[in-house]
Amino acid sequence: MGSVHNTGKLRVAVVTGRHPFDVSGFHAVFRSMPEIDPYIQHMEDFVSAPWDTRKEYDVVVFYNMHMETPGNEQNWWDQDMKPALEQLGETKQGIFLLHHALLAFPQWPFWSQITGIAARDFTYHMGQTVRYEIADREHPITRAMIAWQMVDETYKMSGAAPDSHVLITAEHPLSMPTIAWTRTFRAARVFCYESGHDNQTYANPNFRTVVARGIQWCAGVI
Repeated sequence: MGSVHNTGKLRVAVVTGRHPFDVSGFHAVFRSMPEIDPYIQHMEDFVSAPWDTRKEYDVVVFYNMHMETPGNEQNWWDQDMKPALEQLGETKQGIFLLHHALLAFPQWPFWSQITGIAARDFTYHMGQTVRYEIADREHPITRAMIAWQMVDETYKMSGAAPDSHVLITAEHPLSMPTIAWTRTFRAARVFCYESGHDNQTYANPNFRTVVARGIQWCAGVI
């Protein structure tokens, strides 16, 4: 991948659904990134688009929290979900799972393979003050970053599998130990980032740096 389009920017689909969020604060995160052209859309919009349209995105950022396994939808607008999502990784289009997208489709092995977490049982804990440590200061996403503290919602769940490359960690009794990690899924680069609940996080410059670099890394431009 690593392509840019007529705008000179990376085309990024940001896929939401089944979880409320601070709309203005969330949109501001992506508007602050001059290197990307974001298309924020609901899951049903993304999966109903033809493959030729979906594959034009350099990166797909998932920020959804669908809890039902795709394949048994009653609503016509959801019936394209399983076949569309199963095309992820067929190209080098980057995949970025942000915050509650790590929890989505908890019983679907396909999504667990993307996350690198086999058992995704979890508890969630609002308003936690967490210190984030940099596990790899040489990686393009976290290069030269230093530890910082931030208030966010945490998940108590298993950490990333050993075949993942961990970039950010946290030692907190109510948090998973691995906060950000990279991996590959089929032909695609994957970045998973646990942070990102509300505008306390969205507005944090370190959070924005990680998201921006994560998108660029998924696209193969850094």
